[in-house]
Amino acid sequence: MNFTDQAAVLMQGTEYGDEKIKEAMHAELIQRLEQAHKESRPLKIYCGYDPTKADLHLGHTVTMRKLRQFQDFGHEVTFLIGDYTALIGDPSDKDVTRPILTSQEIQENAQTYAEQAFRILDKEKTIIRYNSEWLSKLNFAEIIQLTQNFTVQQFLSREKFRLRWDKNDAIYLHETLYAVMQGYDAYCLKADVQVGGTDQFFNIVTAARKIMTALGAQPNIAICLGILPGTDGSEKMSKSMGNHVPITTTPNDMFGKIMSIPDDSMAVYMRLVTRWTPEKIENMEAQMNNGVLHPRDAKMALAFEVTSAFYGDTEAQTAKKDFVQKFQKKEIPDNLEEYKLSSDVNCLDVLVNSGLVSSNSEARRMIKQNAVRLDGETITDWNFELSPGVLQVGKRKFRKLV
Repeated sequence: MNFTDQAAVLMQGTEYGDEKIKEAMHAELIQRLEQAHKESRPLKIYCGYDPTKADLHLGHTVTMRKLRQFQDFGHEVTFLIGDYTALIGDPSDKDVTRPILTSQEIQENAQTYAEQAFRILDKEKTIIRYNSEWLSKLNFAEIIQLTQNFTVQQFLSREKFRLRWDKNDAIYLHETLYAVMQGYDAYCLKADVQVGGTDQFFNIVTAARKIMTALGAQPNIAICLGILPGTDGSEKMSKSMGNHVPITTTPNDMFGKIMSIPDDSMAVYMRLVTRWTPEKIENMEAQMNNGVLHPRDAKMALAFEVTSAFYGDTEAQTAKKDFVQKFQKKEIPDNLEEYKLSSDVNCLDVLVNSGLVSSNSEARRMIKQNAVRLDGETITDWNFELSPGVLQVGKRKFRKLV
């Protein structure tokens, strides 16, 4: 590909809230690609991950998929583990203060993150770094120098801080340092490009570029990606919301969960979690719009692509056959009655409250008899954490969990 075509792929799925900023970043990316080519060097790309949880879901992999695209074009990718920024916790997408993790929790989660990330990234071409390498060495005078680049008003104007201010909730001083620390990460890594979600806009576009410029470095280019909605199609994908797709689940479960997303969410999934080119996606959308391609078939292709990316074509094909057998051959009826999940109920509660069984004792008996399934997977523990999908009891009772 020429640099313009590469930039089109690399900008796919980006959002900035301002078309002029997007155009500027697009133009800068093409220029930087040309500059690196003239200098016979790869671009330096990075994304930071604070190891605040042990398990990753599909939403976490959006930025990893973008890093892989850069790798495929021959650029240098650093997977930065924010073991030092995790001591604060990113406040960008939170309207409450994040809990402080212990060093042991951070290290354990970091190990798990790296292992799961290599299901997408090329392990041989990925550099793993920890930002404690440089952040732990800053002295107080240097921290003061970095913070001089920002005003209090800049932080208070941020949406989540503003919400807390309006509610008279606490905004702790250490939380304002997060963006400063992330900006310093970019400088220390000599990054050409920083990848992150739209919730990282201030940290990347404002903080990192400002600090890099102030310290005499060429400012990095921001690749801000849209936030992946959960399987409900409305809320951000989150384990606590029960609308997530774990990347450590089975191929059948992953395929079924992708098939459960609303039709109007397909476009964002295509752009954020597939290996498809902009041309392929635009062609599929055009075919759906003119009636040549049925949305169900488009979603089937999407589910196959996502599952294949993690498990390979053979497992994805098996998952597809399993889904077709259960759904398209009417083993599972259309227009299922829906039941809305909440975070404070277990499998037993859902079975009873949804009307699939009449009592807790019947629910336990059906589970013991291996007669309870979620998207075809047998549930053997009544404490099993349910997620959106089709819950089945016996051969004829179904509920669509949302």
